Amino acid sequence: MAFPTAVNSQITDSVTQANTKVLGDAAAIAMGNFFQATSQALANAAHNATTSQQQSNITAQAATTMGVTTLYSIDTASDAVGTKQIYTPGKVKGF
Repeated sequence: MAFPTAVNSQITDSVTQANTKVLGDAAAIAMGNFFQATSQALANAAHNATTSQQQSNITAQAATTMGVTTLYSIDTASDAVGTKQIYTPGKVKGF
């Protein structure tokens, strides 16, 4: 109980108890806010990792597509003529 004042002692006790409750809850609220912020940061990190992996897969798929397109676009007729000249004796000078 507070010191004797002109205010009713029940009122001063009520205010004191309310202030004590606020001070007692402060640590729990602070920890709750900390846990909430930590979980938000971890969720953002997981989301960023997923997005990065998806973008990396898309880039790899595009590179593979371009490689296959390049392989298919090589003129095979000129390769066949060059190969025939290499393996046919007397067609190429020096053999």
